[in-house]
Amino acid sequence: MIRLTSAGESHGKALIGILEGLPANLEIDIEEVNEYLALRQSGYGRGGRQKIETDRMEILAGVRNRLTLGSPLAFWVQNADYKNWQAYMAPEGCDVSKKCLTRVRPGHADLTGVKKFDQTDARNILERASARETAVREAAGSICRQFLKALGVEIGGYVRTVCGVTDEKEYAFEQLREVKKRPLFMPDDNKQAEAMARIDELKAAGDTAGGIVEIRVRGLKSGFGSCMTYAEKLDGRLIGAMMSVQAIKGAEVGMGFGVGLRPGSRVHDAIYFEDGKYVRKTNNAGGIEGGMSNGEEIVLRAAMKPIPTLMQGLDTVDYLTHEKAIAAAERSDVAAICACEIILESVVATVLAQVVSERLGGDNMREVVKRYEELPQ
Repeated sequence: MIRLTSAGESHGKALIGILEGLPANLEIDIEEVNEYLALRQSGYGRGGRQKIETDRMEILAGVRNRLTLGSPLAFWVQNADYKNWQAYMAPEGCDVSKKCLTRVRPGHADLTGVKKFDQTDARNILERASARETAVREAAGSICRQFLKALGVEIGGYVRTVCGVTDEKEYAFEQLREVKKRPLFMPDDNKQAEAMARIDELKAAGDTAGGIVEIRVRGLKSGFGSCMTYAEKLDGRLIGAMMSVQAIKGAEVGMGFGVGLRPGSRVHDAIYFEDGKYVRKTNNAGGIEGGMSNGEEIVLRAAMKPIPTLMQGLDTVDYLTHEKAIAAAERSDVAAICACEIILESVVATVLAQVVSERLGGDNMREVVKRYEELPQ
């Protein structure tokens, strides 16, 4: 089974990943991985950290001559900013009195983390809780995307909403191919301009923005996931993975929460048999029924909360003195919704690669591709 393990701190030496279970002879395009890492750092409203880091994945083990060996694939993404933090972060010894954070920040893991892990410095929490950790998930997910692409499975997405500015249009999968070239990954020019103006307003006010993204999957055959045990339900696994991304506070499949607002006749997708195959003319279920893929496009949405590090600061207390304080302001973004969209594509790719490998098995790509081709549509 494909499994990802990650390690690393935001201002540590590097972020490290080990991806187990990939079959042998999967061709790895490292530059494609680096392109997605660059997209993770892009988007209107990003902050200063993105000007310091230029993320690139370096494979350490598990690949020879661009082909996986069937052994664990180990990689890292080095932190260029570590040189500025070595005196405060070095595992060999450092001055922990500097860069100490006790004015715990609302909306972060700071307060709960220091209590849970018996710390007095929230830096020992925030360094791992930081969204910088998603660089590993992005790199691993990009590899999993290449695994899925070899089977004819594609993943795309776009930004639907930025702080209340919403694009209500529906787009075909092909229309999303060029969206990553746009400043906010929004297909509609007018809505994108309106959203960018909203971000400018929030930046001037020292505030932040969240938003909603939509992720789409095309080409996955029916039957992935299971209705037999709750742990194997595909929608449960996908939603769980999306909710594990920092700042995500809500997620849905297909019509999502809208199913609670309509009668059944306007929710469930009628089934027909045409040209020798089963078809649905609507996709309110978002490609998943009974915890299993049904062959239609998978449609997922997730809501990202506004970034909780506000330059104007929020009311809090000092963890050591219990006195009133203004929350510390680490270097931050006004909006990171484009990064969120890219990261969510990658975590979806990772889950789907896991589900595919569980069902098909296979020690090498020839076996996997053959088994996938033999499945019914």
